[in-house]
Amino acid sequence: MVDPPWDLLLTVAFLLTGTAGIWILVVCPPSGTETVLHLNHAVMSSAMILMIWVIVSDVAIWAQVALFAVLALALLPALRASDGARRADLIGHLGLNAAMIWMLAAMPLLMADVGGLEGHASHGSAAAIAPAGHTPGWAVAVNSLFVVICAAGVLWWLVRATSVREHRLPALGHGLMAAGMGTMLVLLPA
Repeated sequence: MVDPPWDLLLTVAFLLTGTAGIWILVVCPPSGTETVLHLNHAVMSSAMILMIWVIVSDVAIWAQVALFAVLALALLPALRASDGARRADLIGHLGLNAAMIWMLAAMPLLMADVGGLEGHASHGSAAAIAPAGHTPGWAVAVNSLFVVICAAGVLWWLVRATSVREHRLPALGHGLMAAGMGTMLVLLPA
């Protein structure tokens, strides 16, 4: 699904973010919201690697959409209890979850210019909305908005990694996840 050398580069990036998420969950088990965040990154990294190498069925796509929606909803209560930088972190994570949901749901539509995913068009997914070989302008615009959200996340987590003594590794991992996701979103309608 992703052309070389991006397939290998993105796979390595998501292996790093997924491994970091699992490492933190296993070695220094967090609690509450932190558990959800690191679980989210581990699962999202796996889903991104799957997306790079395999065309999955509509059922698998919508199951992932549901999973990432549930994980995003699990983060919402922490917004009220957080302040300043922590709230911005959570908003960034919610933005990445929204970008992931968008990517999963709109992938057939975004890939219409490269022949789409034939299996998806026949199952009533987004690809059936657009004529073969044409990605609608609104889909490109929404996709571009999510690329900007990912880029903002990269910048935010780079600033966090340089300004906070503790939790630098998670901040860098979050930034790498945002960079990888933004790159995937750029590559989809290519």
